[in-house]
Amino acid sequence: MNISYNWLKNYIKNIPSVSEVSEILTSIGLEVESIEHFESLKGGLKNIVISKVLTCEKHPNADKLSKTTVDIGSQILPIVCGAPNVATGQTVVVAIPGATLYPIDSEPFTIKKTNIRGEVSEGMICAEDEIGLGKSHAGIMVLPNNLIAGSSASEYFQIETDSVFCIGLTPNRIDAASHLGVARDLYAAITEQKSTEIEFTRAYKKNFKLNSEKPSIEIKIENTSSCFRYAGAVVRNIKIKPSPIWLQNKLKSIGVNPINNIVDITNYILHDLGQPLHAFDLSKIKGNKIIIKNAKEKEKFITLDGKERTLFASDLMICNAEESMCIAGVFGGLNSGVNNETNAIFVESAYFVPDFIRKTSQNHGLKTDASFRFERGSDPNMVVYALEKSLQLISEICKDAEIEISQDYYPLKVKNFIFDVNYNSIKKLIGIDIPKGKILSILDSLEINIYSETKDGVTVSVPPYRVDVQREADIVEEIVRIYGFNNIGNDEYLGTTYLSTFAETTPLKIENKIANLLVAKGFNEIMTNSLTKPEYSLKPENDVQILNKLSPELGVMRQSMLFSGLEAIAYNNNRKQKHLKFFEFGNVYQKISNNKEVKDYKESQILSIFLTGNTHQESWFSPSKSSSFFDIAAAVQSVLFSLNIDFTISKDPENELLSECISILKGNKIIGIAGKVKPTFAKKADVKATVYYAELHIDEIKKYISTKVHFKEIAKFPEVKRDLSLVINKNITFAEIEKIALKTEKKLLKDLQVFDVYEGDKIASDKKAYAISFILQDEENTLSDKQIEITMSKFIEVFTKELGAEIRS
Repeated sequence: MNISYNWLKNYIKNIPSVSEVSEILTSIGLEVESIEHFESLKGGLKNIVISKVLTCEKHPNADKLSKTTVDIGSQILPIVCGAPNVATGQTVVVAIPGATLYPIDSEPFTIKKTNIRGEVSEGMICAEDEIGLGKSHAGIMVLPNNLIAGSSASEYFQIETDSVFCIGLTPNRIDAASHLGVARDLYAAITEQKSTEIEFTRAYKKNFKLNSEKPSIEIKIENTSSCFRYAGAVVRNIKIKPSPIWLQNKLKSIGVNPINNIVDITNYILHDLGQPLHAFDLSKIKGNKIIIKNAKEKEKFITLDGKERTLFASDLMICNAEESMCIAGVFGGLNSGVNNETNAIFVESAYFVPDFIRKTSQNHGLKTDASFRFERGSDPNMVVYALEKSLQLISEICKDAEIEISQDYYPLKVKNFIFDVNYNSIKKLIGIDIPKGKILSILDSLEINIYSETKDGVTVSVPPYRVDVQREADIVEEIVRIYGFNNIGNDEYLGTTYLSTFAETTPLKIENKIANLLVAKGFNEIMTNSLTKPEYSLKPENDVQILNKLSPELGVMRQSMLFSGLEAIAYNNNRKQKHLKFFEFGNVYQKISNNKEVKDYKESQILSIFLTGNTHQESWFSPSKSSSFFDIAAAVQSVLFSLNIDFTISKDPENELLSECISILKGNKIIGIAGKVKPTFAKKADVKATVYYAELHIDEIKKYISTKVHFKEIAKFPEVKRDLSLVINKNITFAEIEKIALKTEKKLLKDLQVFDVYEGDKIASDKKAYAISFILQDEENTLSDKQIEITMSKFIEVFTKELGAEIRS
């Protein structure tokens, strides 16, 4: 969404600089993604001034050139001019040295001091095409003589320069989808964070006269459950023509193309106040009636884009006595809109229920500025204010306009959201103790009224345009974003008891602990969309379908975290980032029966881990190494060890997604998997590289987390290391060897590790050799050679007997 800095000045006097405003907006949740420079005319007529021609005579060395002296206000410049109409006493437009001109249909060039046929020339007297104001090159521009030499050409021609904030508006902040909404938030933040003396005003000078106290149009709302409020007014004796320059510039600055004076006014009000308006040609309102009702099923209707659409019975329509004229809140009709012959209009301002507009917009695939606002929730209290402001603009731009008294039908009043907020809850959720006076001041600056107050908290009354503020936690969010996240110091936050109020096994602490561990190991956290492509579904019959799809590619909820992570890898690979270590906490979704009851849907939290490319950057002391199965297994092992979870591992050759796959078990319960992504699935996301993937079922893991810490005295007696080389069948895992060893010797065996694996021509093709270190220690005595020999003999015997192992010397 584009917000004009100059436009914000209409609401906030003494507004801070562009960079300060950008910083403040981002800090309060209206993230400024970029700042664009706008000029209504390219170059902005910089270094171009109004000037007076003092003398003009023929050039001594050229028949078609003139030698002039020109007063530019600050000095008198000699200028050689080739225009046939230049003359003494004229008021002209001069580009002084340093000015860059952007001619129409020609390349830009910069004016320099030069010598033309032996005469010095320190500027250029301009024609309109040379500065981009028109296409005529018949001669220089001659302006009225009452203009002052040295005055700005950009001011005279109403050239506007502006800075435009491109804001990444989140779906819940429809209240900020206008300049008024952004200004309201900006004012609150400036006054509360910076204590700067600024003035906020939304008032406009209302002085239009009514030519009729009796409305000529009858309004009837048949569907009051879809249309809560409807207002309108008739305006006669207007002429459709281009808008004044100031209005065109305002719209152009935010990327809206000017059309004509009436349409431009409705667009201006929409972006100014966030209230969509619609203007009907009065002559098209048959029977002098406006009726708000539902369409007939399969009714045909031609919209402004010239397309014939088949309507649904759920579509709300604006009709006259005989036919439909407009799809309410979404799109106008071809035959009822304003055209060049229109001389009288009916201006509509309304509040439509979001659910109905959203459904109609989705049904017809129509996304308009109006539907964007209505389907998220417009302000019912803005309806008449916006209508009257538009009438004021019409009266100023169309001087002979005759305005009838407006009508306002409001059968179902939209109430404020009223609920309680506890001061202790604010402190608990934010983590610091904000003074009560500051809290009340912030709420007041956001137009959130205090309904009642006690020593423990307040009852707030939130205006209906804040559709995202309907509970205590929402109020806390409002307070902290205006108070300023940057004003909450680390020392203050860490000194609170907020985190300590949660048990060690709460999701917040578990996720933070795991995230910190993985980040320390070089992983980056990603966040991906839980909406995904249907072709990624493992079992289509278990898909959770989206009823109102944003697009066909986001038609279902994901069944696996794999594919969204692969898309992130593909995105990075395409930008030459080949060595990646990602993790993500997210949810997966499944329908577990054909019944549509909510209870038959399952949502599970998953930790996904991805490895591709090299494990680390190559350096002189550490050569690069490609990621392998053992790296992903080690990452999983680290996570589970950090949570004090004992686990076992088993091979999973039947896994649909992964090869070299293992299952991680707690008892007989699978709590995770790890392995190499099969190429067929990687290709679905356009990933060509080898990817290793693991997922842990956080919901299951929570059940087994142990917060107990066991302490014991450090052993006083030395440990002993002995090695064995075993030749075993390839299908035998180290986990099996470890299990047998720990069962054979529980007291003395402290650890065992594989330090070498061999497969080659020196042993049978179906065999492999493991070189294993055994760490032995007696915590009560120093181990004797005999004890060590007996223990190692027991291992050799059991490995030979149970695994068929051969001992290599």
